Parts: sequence; structure tokens; C-alpha cells
Amino acid sequence: MDKNFILEELRKKVLEADLPLKEGATNLVFGKGDANAEIMFVGEAAGRNEDLQGIPFVGAAGKNLDKLLKEVGLTLDDIYITNILKYRPPENRNPLPEEIKAHTPWLIEQIKQIKPKVICSLGNYATKFFLSEGNVDLMDAQPGITSVHGKVKFVEINGVKIKLIPLFHPAAIIYKRDLTPLWEKDMEIVKKEVKESLEQKKLF
Repeated sequence: MDKNFILEELRKKVLEADLPLKEGATNLVFGKGDANAEIMFVGEAAGRNEDLQGIPFVGAAGKNLDKLLKEVGLTLDDIYITNILKYRPPENRNPLPEEIKAHTPWLIEQIKQIKPKVICSLGNYATKFFLSEGNVDLMDAQPGITSVHGKVKFVEINGVKIKLIPLFHPAAIIYKRDLTPLWEKDMEIVKKEVKESLEQKKLF
């Protein structure tokens, strides 16, 4: 069955679900990109622009992400982008533990359907979420993005095995341009891991 169709059906289910944060949000921000992508980017939650348009990464961070991808020979069409939370928290506050727990199964379902070779967590919050394997209580104990960016990690959430490569958040790079070379270097690692995964698949 076509992955785009499956994701659209999943989007409808999320829309119907009684999720926390839904009431105060303008739109569901489900995801965008190639449903057959080998690379999946996962951020924390939608911002103001994303909430208004119902699409992830449409603001300044999205424009910067587009630019950063071009520098490494990719476009937004080569990846799939989503967030842990499908609705924007009020005033961009940090999500509450129960909100993350309620939204996590939908993210896992997206990962199951897309089956990316590599997941890139964008920024500190999303990275801690994956390193804690979705256990909200353990997130604070995880290392920050500065020490783990570009490093390949293997995690498992709800029975789904994930090859994770944390990346700096595109929004952070807007304010700290000196992170750009690091981001580009990390993305070359991502591309290398994807290539190796595809080559291994051909062998079996």
C-alpha cells in the first residue's frame, strides 16, 4: 500500500484523537516531505508559523533548514520532517510530561510507516527525548546536543529500533552561524549512514 495514503489515513486519525494541546492550537502539524524518505527529521513541537499553517518548519528555521540542506546536496523533498508534539504548546512553552506521553505513540506510528534508515533529532529537546527512549522521566539526565551531535546512537522506543544522529536545530544556527560547518559535517555522516544501510540491504 502507498505510504502517502497510509500517512494521510494516520493524519486523519490524529486529527480525530482527543490529544492534549489540541484545544489551544490553530492547526494539527502532522509532518511534511517524502513518505519514502531514508532520512527523517524530528523536532520538538510546532512554533507560531507552523501552527498557523499546519506545516512543520515554515518559519525562519524552515528557510534556514532548506538552505542548510542545499549545502549538502539535499532538499526538503529528500527527507520527511515531523515533531514529537503534533500541536503547538501555548506561547511555545516546554511540553508537560503527560503531553509528551500522549503524543509519542503517533510519532512512533509515523516512524513505523516511513521506516527511515536514519532519524535526526533536531536540537536539545528532541535529542534528549530519543536518548531517553521516550521515557520523559529520564530526559533531564541525558547529554545535551553539544556533546552528542553527529554521533550515531541506537535506541529503541515502543519496540521500534532507531538509528539516531542528533543535529543542531536549524533555529539555533540562525543565531550561531559558527555551527554551520558542524551541521554540514554531521549531515555528511547522516548521508554516509544512509548509503551504508542501503548497501547492506542489497546484500541480503
